[in-house]
Parts: sequence; C-alpha cells; structure tokens
Amino acid sequence: SSGINAEWPLRPGRKATKYLKDVVAQKQIIPMRRFMGGVGRHAQAKAFNTAGSLGAWPKKSATVFLDLLRNAESNAEVKGLEVDSLVVEYIQVNRAPLMRRRTYRAHGRINPFMCNPCHIEMILTETESVVSKEEDDAPKKKSKKKEARARLGAQ
Repeated sequence: SSGINAEWPLRPGRKATKYLKDVVAQKQIIPMRRFMGGVGRHAQAKAFNTAGSLGAWPKKSATVFLDLLRNAESNAEVKGLEVDSLVVEYIQVNRAPLMRRRTYRAHGRINPFMCNPCHIEMILTETESVVSKEEDDAPKKKSKKKEARARLGAQ
C-alpha cells in the first residue's frame, strides 16, 4: 500500500480509479521505490524511471484502495459534492498494531503467526475546472551577466 500512495500526488478521483483498475488487470504497473526487496524488474516500470525498473501489481492493496475511493465518492454524493471534480489531495499509510496468532510446528513447538495491518488516511477535495496558464508577451528575464555581455557586445 505504501507503493500505491507514493504515486498519487493530486490525482483526480476518476483517474485514480482507472489507474487502480489497470493495476489489477496488470495493464499499468506501480513502481516500487522504497520497499523493493524481492521485487521483480518489469518493462512497464521503465516509464517511471525507477532504479532497476522495479515494479509490481499489488492486487490486494489496489482493491483495498479502490474500495476506499468508491466509499469516498459515495460520501461525496451524500454531501452534495460533484464527484467528477474530486481530487485526491492527501493520502497517508501508517502501520497498525500487529495482530498475533500462533502456528503449530513439528515436535510440539509453536511459532508466531503475525498479521501486519495498516491505517489508510485519504482526503479528497472538490476543485474547480483546471485553467490553463496564460502565455505572457513580456520578454524573458535575463541574468545580470547576460545583460552585461549584451551591453559590451553593443558597444
């Protein structure tokens, strides 16, 4: 899940759901940048410039995030927000306390059988339509060094 949340800075809600559905279908990959021990190399990860083209398709994590997004969209509908203009503004994954169980081994021994859950925090906000940046007709700023060279060249 931490690999998924690293790929989401200000991603619109609809694009995020499409991306996660593509991850489940293995059409798009999630690049692994931090926890990459034992992760395989794949050609799809070359598009993200990861070290060694490391990436994976974490199906279980992607389905959990899809359920969270679906829940957030339904909450937005109830609150009267426009679902198409939702943007994932903030997302954070934290460790939760370990869940302990035991597994029984040969010769009467017992080993721990741990579960590593996590807390996922996601904030979606409604944004106005994206406005393209206006092109200025003003001349570009020059550094003092370039201005001095231009003055010397003109003399």
